[in-house]
Amino acid sequence: MKSDLFSGRRIGSFLIASAVASILLTGTAGAQENGEGRDNRAKQYEQDGPAVTVHDVNSRRELNYSKVGAAPTAGGTAPLSAITNHGGATMTTPNVYLIWHGNWAQSNGTDNAAGQQIVRDFLFGVSNSPYFQINTTYNGPTGLVASGTGAGHETTVTAAANSSLSDRQVSTIVSNAINGGQLPRDSKGVYFVISSSDINKSGFCTQYCGWHTYGTLGGTPIKYSWIGNANRCINSCAAQAAGPNGNAGVDGMISVLAHELEETTTDPQLNAWYDASGAENGDKCAWTFGQNQTLISATGAYYNTSLTAINGSTRNYLIQRNLSAADNKCYINFVTKAQ
Repeated sequence: MKSDLFSGRRIGSFLIASAVASILLTGTAGAQENGEGRDNRAKQYEQDGPAVTVHDVNSRRELNYSKVGAAPTAGGTAPLSAITNHGGATMTTPNVYLIWHGNWAQSNGTDNAAGQQIVRDFLFGVSNSPYFQINTTYNGPTGLVASGTGAGHETTVTAAANSSLSDRQVSTIVSNAINGGQLPRDSKGVYFVISSSDINKSGFCTQYCGWHTYGTLGGTPIKYSWIGNANRCINSCAAQAAGPNGNAGVDGMISVLAHELEETTTDPQLNAWYDASGAENGDKCAWTFGQNQTLISATGAYYNTSLTAINGSTRNYLIQRNLSAADNKCYINFVTKAQ
């Protein structure tokens, strides 16, 4: 059994499995539209790390922070360039697993149990939601998420404040959690490593807010993602300086999580759905939040989605739109076709 993850690499639309751990994912994974002008190609950001497809930083932050109470960018409603399948399989009903990395028991108002619960509640509520139903246009996904909550779906990896984390170490964290029995080895799983805001991560806040990739472990394809608490750089990795749940860092992180979950569902091994430039569905609608945003006057935070929490209450979120493969438009609610 391999003790660590190693990746395949895509050359054009061909996936080549690596033979040894030192062979890393290379190739393209996209350039975004909507005027971002950014390059989101799959890159190896560190010499010993896997190549990853990233959620870029918020280049529209000047608009978002130009004045107090300014609504986050809505985005256009016209069709974008076509997204197509390149032969790879999608995930039907992804099983979500959480790895809390760093210190999530702090007294800083963000890296705490309440912040973790926001994440759990989002994953619980997003399953079969009008938002996640957008993925049913990708010929395979059912629009259902197996929520990453409760025993067997999450674990904790502690790290000292200001410790550094590499991309390669992220893959090791995932493989250790699986090999150690904290989480199951699940070919249908998506493993999210979520770091607290006091962790130093090369590239975070300057080049990206999160990323996803995949590797193999004992012959099993493992899809995994890394996301940092946006509180470390609220003006780069969040759309607003306040959050609808009172935790700007975690509230901002929820949209990044949604982005990575959408992309992993529709392009799990980087050989399925992307456009001619390599952009995945989340990339094409990144940092746009639709026309129907509601202001919480008491805090100045906006939200565009309401979902049922684990305890039956309602939570509000500001999450980016996702692309429908049916018409190549960005939506926040596919049932009502709200953009």
